[in-house]
Amino acid sequence: MSTTIPPTILVVGATVNTGAGLVNTLPRLLPSKPAFKNHRLLALTRSANSSTAQKIANIPGVTIEEKDWLKITPEWLRERNVVRMFVASHNEPTQFADEGQLLTNALQARIKYVVRISTGAPAVTPNFPAYYPRTHWAIETMLGQPEFAAMHWTSLRPNLFVGLVVSPAVEFIRHVQSTGQQETLSIVLDENTSTGVIDPFDVGVFAAQLLSQDDSTPFNQQGYTLNGPADITGRQLNEMVEKEIGDTVHKVTYKDVFWVDGRAGKSDRKNLVLSNKRALDPIWNGHAKAETISPEVLKLAPPKETAEATLRKMLAG
Repeated sequence: MSTTIPPTILVVGATVNTGAGLVNTLPRLLPSKPAFKNHRLLALTRSANSSTAQKIANIPGVTIEEKDWLKITPEWLRERNVVRMFVASHNEPTQFADEGQLLTNALQARIKYVVRISTGAPAVTPNFPAYYPRTHWAIETMLGQPEFAAMHWTSLRPNLFVGLVVSPAVEFIRHVQSTGQQETLSIVLDENTSTGVIDPFDVGVFAAQLLSQDDSTPFNQQGYTLNGPADITGRQLNEMVEKEIGDTVHKVTYKDVFWVDGRAGKSDRKNLVLSNKRALDPIWNGHAKAETISPEVLKLAPPKETAEATLRKMLAG
């Protein structure tokens, strides 16, 4: 392990949705922690010239490096003296192989603690119909084996990101406001089932709190459910849209996962991708209400952003 490079907290996925909350929060926490006063925060990006990467580079206490995380080796981690790591992986069919290799490399590099993004707890089972939650079950099962005991880890399990819920509504509103014409309003939520959708920024804030804990032992091999501060139903979102356009929505489709077909059409593993049409079954069945949030999240970093607030911000932006 390097003696010239300070201990490093590596952020894999700094430029994706959950990474923003982490890189904007952790640099403010570390200076107040004696155990981390000499640590640095290293954020990876595939393009250091991207606008998102440039914004991260301007955050005091953050160093960026251009690197494809799929190519990280144990030697690369040791050269940078990485001792803790945040991982927000992709959700493609190769996720287990890719993230599993990264975590195995982290173990070989003697990384002490990893915080990773998983998915909603009710879906993380070995027999879930959609491949993506099963992948997280497989990764967490791997990490729970005795061979990985030397590396602490925590899985964060957000049930449903607010952007997936609100973005189609924003597009619908803007289309009506610009053309005066309505198309079909696509809503991923069930019409009447309450769901505590969460802002990924809030997930990143909680991850930052975990990575700044002096002792990771209480959080080792734990999975924490993350929901937003308030429930919302599909009908309530529809009503928000109607308020914005000043008219009744003529046609709305609930439990709409239209994007899955689009992704499947571009994939050589169409059958696997199409299985994700079942990914939201637990949410539609009422297992993702705000009240199911883990108490540890409320203690360390209670989520703040609601779906309504996100809708307004996106419309204003």
